[in-house]
Amino acid sequence: MLQYFLKRLLAVVLLACGISVLVFMLIRLIPGDPVRTLLGTNAGSPEMLERLTRQLGLDQPLLTQYVLWFGNALQGDFGYSFVTQRSVSSLIAANFPATLQLTLAALALSVFFGTLLGTLAALRRKTITDTVGMGIALVFMSIPSFWLGLLLILTFAVTLPWFQVAGGTSWDGLVLPACTLALGTIGINARFVRSSIIAASGQAHVVTARAKGITRVQLFVRHILRNAMLPIATVIGLQIGNLLSGTVIVETVFSRPGLGRLLVDAILAKDYLTVQAVVLIISVIFALTNFLVDLLYPMLDPRIARR
Repeated sequence: MLQYFLKRLLAVVLLACGISVLVFMLIRLIPGDPVRTLLGTNAGSPEMLERLTRQLGLDQPLLTQYVLWFGNALQGDFGYSFVTQRSVSSLIAANFPATLQLTLAALALSVFFGTLLGTLAALRRKTITDTVGMGIALVFMSIPSFWLGLLLILTFAVTLPWFQVAGGTSWDGLVLPACTLALGTIGINARFVRSSIIAASGQAHVVTARAKGITRVQLFVRHILRNAMLPIATVIGLQIGNLLSGTVIVETVFSRPGLGRLLVDAILAKDYLTVQAVVLIISVIFALTNFLVDLLYPMLDPRIARR
């Protein structure tokens, strides 16, 4: 078990380092000069251009810039945003709770309704319930989140003024963004849960348990669901990454504060340090989530830890 844990931990560390390099390099491929963008009408002054370039560290070699930035990032210092006149760490601290709230709410909706829909479809395989359930899942998967968000706003905030939308961080303002973010992943989870349960139902030990006269509830909980949970846990871990990336669109559509909206604003303003920090944090959270899923595997199937 210890060897399994160390292997997965090393993989996460290497992945985080690789992500930091990619983020650092890709940001610098964006057209335009960030110093001139920051200075605006003062960009015609060579002295100001030189001073701000030096303050941002853009006059140093790329390798030096990366080492300094990544070393400070490990200590929680992501630099200073000259666009907002605040430290990047304070911007992230102010926006992260709203994104975390939205992601967890969407994840709860996605897992609950996706598992319920997929389980019903698997247990009623090749019936009208299966057909309708998978049809609903396909519709959910096909709807773009930006269009769905606008549709929900028009229906439940304009035509029927039931929910708050613009800039809302209350529970009332969380409903529509969470539903918008969750609906697409509900379809994915439902289809995957269905296929996992069907595959687990055909295994030899399930057939043997059924032949021994075990009740349907015990058969499903002890033998089918437990074996189906391994691939389902993988999908749920991946869905967290999809939900985090989806907040970029949803928070923009609903004018909701969060890391997604912060990222969009930083990209438009060519705020390098903020963009680097937000992308790095989202990527690391995604990697850590999958690391936790990897640690969950041996609990579901002890044979994995011995491989």
